[in-house]
Amino acid sequence: MSVMSPVLDPHGRQLNITEFTMFTLLGFTDDFEIQVYLFLLFLAIYVFTLIGNLGLVLLVILDSRLHNPMYYFLSALSFLDACYSSVVTPKMLVNFLSENKSISFIGCATQMLLFVTFGTTESILLAAMAYDRYVAIYNPLTYSVNMSPRVYVPLITASYTGGFLHASIHTVATFSLSFCGSHKIRHVFCDIPPLLAISCSDTRINQLLLFYFVGLIEIFTILIVLVSYGFILLAILKMRSTEGRRKVFSTCGSHLTGVSIYHGTILFMYMRQSSTYALEHDMIVSIFYTIVIPMLNPIIYSLRNKDVKEAMRKLFDRSRFIN
Repeated sequence: MSVMSPVLDPHGRQLNITEFTMFTLLGFTDDFEIQVYLFLLFLAIYVFTLIGNLGLVLLVILDSRLHNPMYYFLSALSFLDACYSSVVTPKMLVNFLSENKSISFIGCATQMLLFVTFGTTESILLAAMAYDRYVAIYNPLTYSVNMSPRVYVPLITASYTGGFLHASIHTVATFSLSFCGSHKIRHVFCDIPPLLAISCSDTRINQLLLFYFVGLIEIFTILIVLVSYGFILLAILKMRSTEGRRKVFSTCGSHLTGVSIYHGTILFMYMRQSSTYALEHDMIVSIFYTIVIPMLNPIIYSLRNKDVKEAMRKLFDRSRFIN
């Protein structure tokens, strides 16, 4: 659908142009057979993501040994990843098997608002988790006091608040533009760069907002991670116990792996000049951090964590006993 909208040209003359109220998500390919295979692949990833992340949340709730700030942060991350993937994947799965790949203006704006909110929240939450590890390892005797509910609840709340505010800025800025050239988005969801690419407005301010806001958030969160792990490294060097060092490396190694993968893809995706965007390649990268990483996080944080594995074993044993 489209509507006629009056705009001014560079000379101040009024022009009537057609603005679209519906967008079409072109996706990966027009080949239906390939789309069926992609549907099955991403359906499997989505099911695994939901089971892994919501299962981890349930595990933290049910097992009293996991009732400490580290696992509260982990459950918050898992819930976030389940929501993050759910913003993008269901619509993408429907489009794989449907001829009508359209999405409304409001639907596209809502999708962008939610996925930028969850993406930014994850960046801030990963930094908060690094700080939590620093407090636990550098000052273990005062950990329960320094990371009480009065501390970790505001940290989690601040992560979501920061994510929503950041998303609101980009959503308002993007959907204030005119879309009169094309309604076809070369992507599987409403990401910012492909929408800027089809706008007939001047997008330089949007590109600057994207570069500077994402840059500031990345610098701030990565700096917290680096400083936290710098102090953790000092604490490890002072440890005399080999078992203590092994446990710290096991716990922190999984978190560093998650941080590196996530921030690496975000930096590659958004911290570039618009002239270097290649939408086909960027589509794969954005799929990676919105769909694949939420699937990987339960594996990264569970397989190397002795407490989580033990809680899972006890839960399975209890289920087997009941049956």
